[in-house]
Parts: sequence; C-alpha cells; structure tokens
Amino acid sequence: MKNFYVKAESGEYPIYINDSFKGLSEAFEKAGLFGRKACIICDTNTKKLYLDDIINAVGDNFLSVCTACFEAGEERKNLDTIYYFYKVMKENRLDRKSVVIALGGGVVGDMAGFAAATYMRGISYVQIPTTLLSQVDSSVGGKTGVDFLGNKNLIGAFYQPSFVFMNSSTLKTLPYREVAAGMAEVIKHGYIIDRDYLNMLFERKNEIKALESDAIREVLYGSCKAKSYVVSQDEKETGLREILNFGHTFGHAVEGLLGFKLLHGECVAVGIMAALHISLERGVISERDYAAARELMTFFELPTKVGGLDCEDIYRQMFMDKKTKNNIITLVLLKEIGRAYRDDSVGSDEIKRAARAILEE
Repeated sequence: MKNFYVKAESGEYPIYINDSFKGLSEAFEKAGLFGRKACIICDTNTKKLYLDDIINAVGDNFLSVCTACFEAGEERKNLDTIYYFYKVMKENRLDRKSVVIALGGGVVGDMAGFAAATYMRGISYVQIPTTLLSQVDSSVGGKTGVDFLGNKNLIGAFYQPSFVFMNSSTLKTLPYREVAAGMAEVIKHGYIIDRDYLNMLFERKNEIKALESDAIREVLYGSCKAKSYVVSQDEKETGLREILNFGHTFGHAVEGLLGFKLLHGECVAVGIMAALHISLERGVISERDYAAARELMTFFELPTKVGGLDCEDIYRQMFMDKKTKNNIITLVLLKEIGRAYRDDSVGSDEIKRAARAILEE
C-alpha cells in the first residue's frame, strides 16, 4: 500500500492507495475516528457493491452505523438530497464527534463532504472513492458541493477529509465509460503540471486501458501527487489551484447545456480540446501536439467534440462559471506543455472559435 500526505493550510491528511480494502480499519484507527457514531453515504450502485465490505471491515468499531443511500446519478446532486442526508443524521442522533463516510464516486464524495462541512457547523468525514474520476480528482483537495439550477457545484465549501482511502480494484467493477471519464482528469494533470507524467500516459496507454495493476497505481499516485502539490500551496483556489480548472470552464458549460447527459469527465475532455485550441492558435503548442491530444482522448474513448449545441450558447453559459468574476471569463491556458496559468484576457472571438472547434459539423 502506498500513502502520502496532503499538506493543506487547514491541516494535513493521508491518502492511502491499495488494491483492496485491507488497511482501512488501521486508517480509521490512526485517524482517531473509532468509538463514534458513523453515517455511510453511498448511492444505489456502491451500496450493492461495497457497503457490506465496509461495514464488515470497520462497523464493529463505531458506536453505531447508519446509512444514507440515494439513487445514483448526477441529477440527484442537489439540495433535496442534502436535506435527506441531514434528516438521516439527525434521526440517528449524530453529533459533533460523529463521522461521515463517503463511499462512491464524485457525486457521493462532493455531497457527503458538503453535508459533513455544514452539519453542526462541521463534523469529520472520510473519502473512500470508488471511481477513477473521484480517485484522481474530486476526493483530493477538499472541494465539496452540489449543483443548483443547472449549474455545476454552484453551492459548496472547501472542507478537507480526515483521510482518503483508494482501493484500485473497484475500477474493475465499473463500466469502461466511467473509467474513461476519469482519464480526462488524469490527462489534464499531465498537460498542466508534469510533462513527464503525460509522456508516461502515452507510453503506457495500453496497460492503463487494460487496468493493469502496476500502471493504474502509477496513474493514481502520479495524479494525486500532482493535485496535492497544488492544493498544498493554494487550498482555497485563490491563485495556483485555479490551474486545476484547465478545460473545466468550457466543459462545465457543455455539461450544463446538455443537461448532464455526458459524464463530467467526458465534458472535461471536450473542454481540454477547446483550451488546447486556444494554445494552438497562439503558437504555444503545435498541430502535432494538438493532434496527439485528440488521439490520446480518442484512444481512451473520450469525446473531443459534441453535437446539438451552438458556440454562442456555450459562450453565454460560460458566464455562469464560478471562476467568472466581474463578468470576465477566466480560462486556464498553457505556457507550455506541463505549465499552466490563469488568463482573464481571452477575447470573445477567441473563445467562440475554440467553442466552434469542439462542435460536430
């Protein structure tokens, strides 16, 4: 089992990477979370697959364990579901010493974290991410939240978990489409932080797609180290952390306009291609670099274009992004492959050309 610490301003916590749930009990014990009441938050998919495993592994060490399970799907990521969590926690008399356990993908983790951050003004929580997208992205860094009126994560809080425990074998139970969605964030880390890591993804793409254990552990470790490096310097996204939004401003616009019909990672893949198009126009990357990015996305069966949208609609939707301030769209672009920066001076024509580049003809 590999582990390392995320050193955020509000405190440090460990990330454990294993190929089973072995070691989970020791992680709870080391965090001092046993002997309390616990609420496991999961969706209908993870309840069926992993809930019994978690209860068998750690349940006897808590004063009591309750479960808040909701129907799987991004459309359930709303305040009605949060209300349900609060209701379950209140009915089971969770107090300020209690702990929330998030068991599932990004939707579960984001909402469970937000519920923990706001119940009794904040109680402990633990992330047990079960999808590649949540393992390499949403479970690391303390972002929590819910969608509101069609806008992604419009309501939320920064709130760090006590620890994150990843079991890479959970990826083998996922539809491949879910794995591919996580690869968009993995690829993003290479483009914005570590060119050597990106090169590894190109070199080992066959092993990664086949979910070979060594390759997947290298992906998890590399992406989590990259993201934790950024979070440790900028926990609440006031500067450097904004580079993690590479592709997301375009991606969130597409996601909202399509009514969440595409997975988040699929929209991020499309958004990355739009951001790379601006870098291509500016001469930061070459036509060969752009083509290689498109080929890598296609290899992992990620979309690089979408249909049924208009570039004007995408442009207008981008103003709803949380990073838009004073009616100015902020984008993350590349200085070079492996180095990113925030740019709030991109013109409307440039943005619309990039949007047009990701539309199917």
